[in-house]
Amino acid sequence: MHVPAPRATFRAPIATLACCIAIGCGWASAPAAAQGGYPTKPIQLVIPFPPGGSTDVIGRLVGQKMSERLGQTVVVDNRPGAGTIVGASFVAKAAPDGYTLLATSGTTFTVNPAVYPHLPYDPAKNFEPIGQIGSTSLVLLANRDVPVNNLKEFVAAAKAAPGKYSYASFGTGTTAHFAGEALQTLTGTKLLHVPYKGSAPAMTDLIGGQVPFSVDTVTAAIPQLKSGKIKAIAVTTAKRSALLPDVPTVAESGYPGMDAGTWLAIVAPKGLPPEVKAKLEKTLAEVVADPAMRQKLAEAGFDAAFANGAQVTATIAKEAPQMRAIARNANIKLD
Repeated sequence: MHVPAPRATFRAPIATLACCIAIGCGWASAPAAAQGGYPTKPIQLVIPFPPGGSTDVIGRLVGQKMSERLGQTVVVDNRPGAGTIVGASFVAKAAPDGYTLLATSGTTFTVNPAVYPHLPYDPAKNFEPIGQIGSTSLVLLANRDVPVNNLKEFVAAAKAAPGKYSYASFGTGTTAHFAGEALQTLTGTKLLHVPYKGSAPAMTDLIGGQVPFSVDTVTAAIPQLKSGKIKAIAVTTAKRSALLPDVPTVAESGYPGMDAGTWLAIVAPKGLPPEVKAKLEKTLAEVVADPAMRQKLAEAGFDAAFANGAQVTATIAKEAPQMRAIARNANIKLD
């Protein structure tokens, strides 16, 4: 995300998918279980967001295809709360045997450390990145009855009544929150931030008119945009989303310098046996490369692009200081 004073761009983490699909059951045990013919039992895929959001949707699609290739069921386990902290902490403490994985956004590794002085997990020491699935743009949305149809009108309305309007995000300290605060800094506006425990409940209240605006992922927005229940004002990435080609960027709308998106990766607890990590990384790469899967992800508003574990680690190292700069600039602090 690129924000004025200091200027910084970030491609950060994504947000949430659908209801709990129990594609089987059975949880993690001792590390020894990972040895010899992994996997020999179902794999638990933790999603730190509620059902219905973009991370949940993507995680379920990928989890199902990984299940087919690994020959074992992948059980989706939604553990939302505290900007991914609840789910991430659970996985950080799990046995590093390959039977407990986490599908999450960059929020877990770059945003949370920037806003929380004390985390119950260490982003660098507690996780083993398997690979990145891809990324999606963030978009400023409005309730369909709000008399705002573009960013110019949004800025005019917000400046005419400072503090009157609110915007929803899928959680305090998430990329949507960071994008919303950066947008206010860039446009000189002031809105009330209303955090939700995930994308789905935020979208429900946006549609219902409980909040006039929201910042969400293109993935979560597309179904509601197609049905006409909400409207898109501007995307926050440097380029237009291929899935919303008629929606201008913030920069095109007269406010250059903003580039905020979100990415999704799968990680495991630190200490994963090398052969298990290699198998999971290879499997994920094959799933993301599959044409049918890429088509499904595109239809969900997601840009599939595999990056291996080492590349995910490098992305985290690059984005972490950018997130800290944005948090300082917007004075985002959480306990």
